[in-house]
Amino acid sequence: MSVEQAAVDEQDSVEQLGRELGERIAQTPEYERFEDARAAVQRDEAVQAKIDEFEQIRSEFMHARQTGQASNSDLQRVQEAQNELHSMPVMSEFLDAQEELTDTLEAVNEAISDPLAVDFGGEAGGCCQD
Repeated sequence: MSVEQAAVDEQDSVEQLGRELGERIAQTPEYERFEDARAAVQRDEAVQAKIDEFEQIRSEFMHARQTGQASNSDLQRVQEAQNELHSMPVMSEFLDAQEELTDTLEAVNEAISDPLAVDFGGEAGGCCQD
């Protein structure tokens, strides 16, 4: 076996481990809770309407901010719309499930990164970290 073939085989092995890890994460209670909560948000017409309303208010605020015409009352309106959305039980459950899954994925990232002495999740996308 050539050195190149050995390197390809090792890469394939590492990629297979990554796929297996992804499959195992998809079987965790945290991921299943997240998927159930996401599906509930997608099915809930009232939540979808509130999401659309929030996105519209946020978009208007961002436009006003870009043109230098945003006010504190505009910001307060965005925050109130977000609070209303987040207080809906279906959305609240989704956000809680999302946070729990994020915590789990951060722990997995740490477990992967520790032996490498590199935090790939924290370093991703940046070349010039100070």
